[in-house]
Amino acid sequence: MRINWLMVLPLVLSLALLGLAANRLINTPDDRARGVETASLEGSPAPGLDLLEPLEGFDLLRAEDLRGNGLVIVNFWASWCVPCRAEHPVLTALAEAGTPLYGINYRDTAQDARAFLDELGNPFDRLGADPEARVGRDWGLVGLPETLFINNDGVVVLHFRGPIVGRSLRNQVIPALEAAGYSLPGT
Repeated sequence: MRINWLMVLPLVLSLALLGLAANRLINTPDDRARGVETASLEGSPAPGLDLLEPLEGFDLLRAEDLRGNGLVIVNFWASWCVPCRAEHPVLTALAEAGTPLYGINYRDTAQDARAFLDELGNPFDRLGADPEARVGRDWGLVGLPETLFINNDGVVVLHFRGPIVGRSLRNQVIPALEAAGYSLPGT
């Protein structure tokens, strides 16, 4: 049987263009130029926080907060993020149980962030704002919410994408942390 390459060529070209388009959607030109990929950070040192802005009235999250405090949680959130509202009670319970919880308000206004925290309560020990998504790019964010669990040495042990609600906490987060040798107080 002989293959007619003129009939196969459009399919091959279409698949190649689709692959290029998918790559551009996953990694923006700025990210690729800086060598940042959107892969999980698990097993890597937590990226820097140098570009975070303070959120007025709250203690600013600093890079040194990510080391020497046992297992800590860094949560990227925004007032406009509906799943962030859904996970807020779970994050509050984790913070109340004693796990250090740090927040990074992402692509949001200070006024909206404060209104969110005034309405739902502030579970965060420290906060930073990333209105232009510069830190989020360095941390490999692809959506909100995203939560990273960082060990005492500043290494990411779990990078969880999506809301942490009852089911995902029980079925995904806790087992992944236990497999890495960690546990959350109160769970």
